[in-house]
Amino acid sequence: MKSPSSRACGAVAAALSLAILASACAGPDSPAASGGNAAANDGKPVTLTYWTWTSGAEAATAEFNRTHTDIQVRFSQIPGGPDGYSKISNAIKAGDAPDVATVEYSMVPEFASQGYLKDLTASSGELVRENFPAGVQNLVTFGGKTWSVPFDATPQVYFYRKDLFEKYGVNVPTTWAEYRVAAERIKAADPAARIGSFPTDAPLQATLSWQAGAKWFRVEGDAWKPAIDDAPSQKVAAFWQGMLDDDLVFRHGAGTPEESKSRADGTSVGVIGASWSAGGMVAAMPDLKGKWGVAPIPHWGTPASGMYGGTSFAVTKGSEHAEAAAEFVKWMTTDPASMRARIGALKSPSSALPANTAMAEVAARAFDTSYFGGQDLYALTGAQIATIVPGWTWGPVWGKVGADFKDEAARGGLAGGLVKAQESAAAAITSRGLKLAR
Repeated sequence: MKSPSSRACGAVAAALSLAILASACAGPDSPAASGGNAAANDGKPVTLTYWTWTSGAEAATAEFNRTHTDIQVRFSQIPGGPDGYSKISNAIKAGDAPDVATVEYSMVPEFASQGYLKDLTASSGELVRENFPAGVQNLVTFGGKTWSVPFDATPQVYFYRKDLFEKYGVNVPTTWAEYRVAAERIKAADPAARIGSFPTDAPLQATLSWQAGAKWFRVEGDAWKPAIDDAPSQKVAAFWQGMLDDDLVFRHGAGTPEESKSRADGTSVGVIGASWSAGGMVAAMPDLKGKWGVAPIPHWGTPASGMYGGTSFAVTKGSEHAEAAAEFVKWMTTDPASMRARIGALKSPSSALPANTAMAEVAARAFDTSYFGGQDLYALTGAQIATIVPGWTWGPVWGKVGADFKDEAARGGLAGGLVKAQESAAAAITSRGLKLAR
């Protein structure tokens, strides 16, 4: 029996909710229909393929292979961001998809709505319900179905150069008003230095809007309601546009050569990030060991945070070994050996904050705190989970929305980027055959 055609899925989408659409378009690829055994019929180990860009994942996969005989996993490193998602989606369309792939929380609804993911309710729904905080569960479970298994929680935090803040006589800011004052003082003390950078990309704008109380998407009945240019988002955009216009922050994009250079030479004295940011700092800037500190993200008056990034494990619709894939995913997200291998990776150590509390405790014990002068990164980032503003939902068209925001914000500013992203979201939801709330 063949899966429904794209035309049929579009007709279903016009009448049904996102979750029902994804289930309908997935058709016979659901676990209940195709399943998979943890051992191949010929007695040989099941071989899975796993694609990701995340730090420490290769070492964790190697540890899984070392300790398992019935399942073996072929690891492939892929790019992060849009290039990685294009690679995954193109492979799914071509029938050559990995069994397991890393999918950020922001992309789970989009991949699910297009029928790219297996429904994991039967194999992993209980795992998610029993092992992860409700706020993180909501990012991978909707419409009563579980589409992926959470890996990390990513409340925003602020990394800063302790030595340079002391040199410039600046206190670590606790509010955004204090952040601007600190930025002015740092630039006055050293015209080449800046408090940090603000690239005009959608993920950073989204997480800061989330912190301010925005809710970019919500579901009304069986329809999607985008609200990307709402008042909290425009407040955030106005603040950061002022910082950019007054040359108080760099415009460097995360991971660019310019951004890396400014961190290394000390002209960038702070970074907005999450727990996962620390691993890259340890690997890329070993000479700055002991000079960096970490603090809660500045806020608008009451401590609050959004989630900056965050990843989950999804099983793609083309997998013929759903049961084995679910076993691998469970091990990667809940077995302490997985976290110890990630943290201990030599080339690219992970500093992710696992969403699973028991795994977070393992990570805290395994992480070398000396880079941050003995400061307990995991205690601080873990405490910020309680400040994550509830109610955020990622929409089913994030890839298009993010690209259009970035392009328009670069041309006409952040406020214009929000307006364009709102228009883009409404058009993309409609073009996908999903219902748009009016």
